[in-house]
Amino acid sequence: MLDRRVFLIASMGTAGWLMMGGLGLPRSVQAASPIALPPLPYAENALEPVITAETIGFHYGKHHKGYVDKLNNLIAETEYAGSSLEEIISGSAGRPEKMEIFNNAAQIWNHTFYWNSMKPKGGGEPPAALKQRMEASYGSVEACKQELAAAATAQFGSGWAWLVLDGDTLKVVKTGNADLPLTNGMKPLLTIDVWEHAYYLDYQNRRADYVKAVLDNLVNWDFAAQNLG
Repeated sequence: MLDRRVFLIASMGTAGWLMMGGLGLPRSVQAASPIALPPLPYAENALEPVITAETIGFHYGKHHKGYVDKLNNLIAETEYAGSSLEEIISGSAGRPEKMEIFNNAAQIWNHTFYWNSMKPKGGGEPPAALKQRMEASYGSVEACKQELAAAATAQFGSGWAWLVLDGDTLKVVKTGNADLPLTNGMKPLLTIDVWEHAYYLDYQNRRADYVKAVLDNLVNWDFAAQNLG
């Protein structure tokens, strides 16, 4: 099996894009040591009523922060001390003995990407370049949204639904637990978190309602379009 640690080297465009801040992520997510909890790109109540401040408070303040605290404890006095988040992910991916480090590092990255994949008063019409890609791959923006919704609702257990570039092709994929498309050489454009803590306080077991509400009202197409470059 191909060692997944090579993904950042093999995908130099992705690596450069990610390391140089092409995701539009806060610089603190790329900090060397210690790994910092990036600030939210909006207030905790900014996504209401779709996602409540209570959910954001627990999700960001407990879960996301918990991954940061755990990772810093795990990498202290190891070969990863002083490494960037992306270096930790690339160095631990595909190594069973480093799975706990990978899981926490990847979850920090995934959550930061997720916060930026949404914005207050999101949804609507994607920018022209992204819209053209969506229409070329799926026939229409609505069809692409339906594929994202299907992937998010079909993911068994915890995980993520992603809009990605695989080479020059726009695709919808899903990953389980902490896995992320970068480890398979794909460039993420946006993501939807379908771990239960992302929606259970607001939607209980109605994951499909949560996913639809995000896609209709919060999805940040501008962020996705920026990541095309």
